[in-house]
Amino acid sequence: MIKEKYTIKDIAQMAGVSKGTVDRVLHKRGKVSKDAFEKVDKVLKEIDYRPNPIARNLKKNKTYSIHVLLPDPEKDPYWIPAYEGVVEAADQFTPFGILISKYFYDPTDRTSFMDQSREAILSQPDVLLMAPIFENESQVVLGQCCGAKIPVVLFNNHMNTFKEQIFIGQDLKQSGRVAASLMEKIIEKNDGIAIIHINKEPHMQSKENGFIEFFTEKQGSNHVIVSKTFNSADRTGFNKEVSQFIKSNPDISAFFVTNSKAYMLVEAFESLGKKDGKIIGYDLLKPNIKYLKQGAIKFLIHQKPKRQAFLSVNYLAEHFLFGKPLPPRELLPIDIITTENAHYYI
Repeated sequence: MIKEKYTIKDIAQMAGVSKGTVDRVLHKRGKVSKDAFEKVDKVLKEIDYRPNPIARNLKKNKTYSIHVLLPDPEKDPYWIPAYEGVVEAADQFTPFGILISKYFYDPTDRTSFMDQSREAILSQPDVLLMAPIFENESQVVLGQCCGAKIPVVLFNNHMNTFKEQIFIGQDLKQSGRVAASLMEKIIEKNDGIAIIHINKEPHMQSKENGFIEFFTEKQGSNHVIVSKTFNSADRTGFNKEVSQFIKSNPDISAFFVTNSKAYMLVEAFESLGKKDGKIIGYDLLKPNIKYLKQGAIKFLIHQKPKRQAFLSVNYLAEHFLFGKPLPPRELLPIDIITTENAHYYI
């Protein structure tokens, strides 16, 4: 009868040697005679023996620490799914010696980012998993990790200045091109277009670059494209700025919002009595879904923050437990969400 699993005792009986001899051969420790080694090796080949790396890891009581530097999901709901992805991965791998610690920073406060990164680095983790928002400060953190010989994996936002770092997320420039392709399908020939950055972060520029590149390459395109940045800290002030922008640009009827805050633009329009804007935005926040279903938002691009975070931890855990190589770059598909398919993603 063929067994699916063999114990050291089974192998020892089949080879006619002691369990201690088999253990020394399997773990390459201690002295074993040539004759005994050949007997054990012959049996191992016959049964196609493969060690269980998780069991071996637990036997050694080896643990690995992954520190996750993440924007506080209570301050920006976009990061709630990312947090959930980290928690889901932690539940799966913590029993096998993968210890995950989370460090939340205020996505509007550079000092908070630096303080939390300092805490994350202080205890010398095996790897730092980071969602970088502040470009200059992130470069400082990456430099500190390099000096401390702590590997870094980036997710959600890529930093071109550190191409050697592992990145898991989307091709942001290409997502901008996808948005432009969608925009072309819903606008008239001479409609003006506004690229709207709300609380602009460096990665949003990549989306803008892709969007403009699409229309630049399009023969016969004569759309005027304007880029505008708003700050949403003061909602009244935000609405006032939007009002002034609309009045100054009466020919603009289409809007590409480069982050998860498209709903804020819709709400500003509602306060102005404007209902004819053609808006494309990002992410499946509840207010975005509500306005998508109402038709105020035409399309949403899904950035899969939960999948990004889960995969990041998953790849790192499998690297530590199984020795699997880490992908230098994992680019996730760019999903287009409409009223017809939104319920599949909620």
